Amino acid sequence: MKFILLLALLTTAVALAETPKKPVKRERKPNPSLVKVEDVAGLPRVLLIGDSISMGYTLDVRELLKGKANVHRIPTNGGPTTNGLKNIKAWLGDSKWDVIHFNWGLHDLKYIQEDPSKRADPKAAGSHPQVALADYEKNLAELVKTMQATGAKLIWCNTTHVAAGSDGRVESDEVKYNEAAARVMTAAGVPTNDLRAHALSKPDAQLPDGNVHYSPAGSRYLAEKVAAVISEHLPKK
Repeated sequence: MKFILLLALLTTAVALAETPKKPVKRERKPNPSLVKVEDVAGLPRVLLIGDSISMGYTLDVRELLKGKANVHRIPTNGGPTTNGLKNIKAWLGDSKWDVIHFNWGLHDLKYIQEDPSKRADPKAAGSHPQVALADYEKNLAELVKTMQATGAKLIWCNTTHVAAGSDGRVESDEVKYNEAAARVMTAAGVPTNDLRAHALSKPDAQLPDGNVHYSPAGSRYLAEKVAAVISEHLPKK
């Protein structure tokens, strides 16, 4: 009887040892740029809208404008203009904004196929920009109209450079998308923060090998320009 019991225990132990363990899911910490901030009373309120490029410079802009403005941002990666149209009213909320600094573009010009979450080779059959140029221009006009209704001062931030070898994007496609955006902003009377030119003046700010993103020092460099432009448009005391 003891032998049978021991054999059963050994069999169970071997079975448990051979059972593949489920990977432990680690709780992913939110990106620090997306953490909600509390207002300092009496300071103007600024909203940053943009993709991961703006997420990269958010904390530095907040630091550079400390004591001058309450710098908020949308609680996510803004993605393409189609995502903006779906969420803009929720992002604006019922709050009063003094300045809105905004950008869309890198996700619009990104090439996809069936799955919009995955980049595609621009040269592959069936690949196309996530948002066609004409639709991008139309979408931007609608977004500007919605934001202007808040009474905030709007600042358009043009789209930064797409370098050669970028995955799922075509080198310098941002030029034609920025030209379309310029038509919208000129018609609406919205000033432009030429962040593209600022970034290009310091080539090592952008990560190598066609990456559209920026190093920490590069994001700080972008933030300096963003903060300076926002400062120019803050309400006068």
